[in-house]
Amino acid sequence: MIREMTIQDYDQMVELWSAIEGLAISGADSKSNIDFYLKRNKGFSFVYEADGRIAGTILCGHDGRRGFIYHVAVKPEFRNQNIGQQMADLCLGKLKEAGIEKCHIFVLDDNEGGNRFWSRTGWEKRSGFSVYSRDTEGTSGSVQN
Repeated sequence: MIREMTIQDYDQMVELWSAIEGLAISGADSKSNIDFYLKRNKGFSFVYEADGRIAGTILCGHDGRRGFIYHVAVKPEFRNQNIGQQMADLCLGKLKEAGIEKCHIFVLDDNEGGNRFWSRTGWEKRSGFSVYSRDTEGTSGSVQN
């Protein structure tokens, strides 16, 4: 059964994410950060539950212009049942209702299973740009001229 994700799902989600090959988690995935994300993007993220346990997740949100999907994970024994596609379709529907016309997902280059899944389900791999990341720790937040 697919239902809306809540912060009460956090421990099971991290357990799942940690077990999925190719899925990277970091300090940005702390309980407080995920709680903030879910509150900011209420109704956009989902879990798949089987026998009272989380067997799939998808985090989704938007910045008012573009949608973003993170941490799509399905336990191996539940794969090939269209669960990931159903969760992604729910997210895309929610984004469309919010007036968001395009969605992105970041997939690590060496995540072969993830790259196969997204290519197979109609997502187009983009090229021509690079993604850079930096922690905000140690920055003042002010602009220097």
